[in-house]
Amino acid sequence: MENLHNLLGTKLSFSTAHHPQTVGLAERMIQTLVDIIRRFCAYGLEFKNSDGLTHDGCTLIPAIELAYKTSIHSSTGKTPAILEKGWNPRLPYDTLKKDLVGINPTASSFKLILDKARHHASRCMQDSFKYENKRWDKSHKPPEFQIGDLVLVSTLNFNNMKGPRKFQDSFAGPFIIKALHVPNSVRLELTGELMNKHPTLPVSLIKPYSSSDKELFPVGNKPPLEIPPLEEGEEKKIVKVLKERRTRNKKARDYLVRYRKTTQEDEWLLEKDIKHAHKLLRRFRHERKPKE
Repeated sequence: MENLHNLLGTKLSFSTAHHPQTVGLAERMIQTLVDIIRRFCAYGLEFKNSDGLTHDGCTLIPAIELAYKTSIHSSTGKTPAILEKGWNPRLPYDTLKKDLVGINPTASSFKLILDKARHHASRCMQDSFKYENKRWDKSHKPPEFQIGDLVLVSTLNFNNMKGPRKFQDSFAGPFIIKALHVPNSVRLELTGELMNKHPTLPVSLIKPYSSSDKELFPVGNKPPLEIPPLEEGEEKKIVKVLKERRTRNKKARDYLVRYRKTTQEDEWLLEKDIKHAHKLLRRFRHERKPKE
């Protein structure tokens, strides 16, 4: 596939998960158009013509195109219509003006005007890119990560972690860097709740992990309690009910249960599938009862 793109002259720009930044100019234009269409169609559904017929978004798309092509862009200082065709389409408002001057440039002068406009727009775009790069470089430094470093991963884009969002940690980890991808992405060895996530992440979503001083914070450096694994042939035993929820038909309830000697295998079960359910549920409801 890569050879095919090389033959076609196509430049491939790969991005990472939760960081779709490849061609900034095209992405900015797409975001602008999507925002315009979303707002325009939302209000356009309320528009009715003289016959009382409501117009949908599709019939109003040409008006969006006209508005976009006749708007001056901050980067170029010109309208897309000027750069594409050399002239702006006449708007309904222009017919009300009485001081319109008819100008019919020759082909050579028209081409000269169009070339000057495009050259000016190109120079403006280059100046805009230089300004954005300078502004970006002031607050962003190249990463200094190495293979084997421990890092923390931001949980901003992970919505299926346990517990309410406001009680979740801002960063999870630490995780080991397994590979470096040029220029600003790394591949991690994810474990636990993030095991099924995409391992390649941008450096903007990770930060170095630094452990606490063992002399100043001895409690925080104690090794975690190790839960002995189940012996071969030993049956998993439910020791506690953690949560409950209604099923889709709302006639039955699921219960989140925890097994002995493990916390990573909590699962939702129906009451009929829980051994000694009456004892576990009685204790669960008693713990949930508000204390007086």
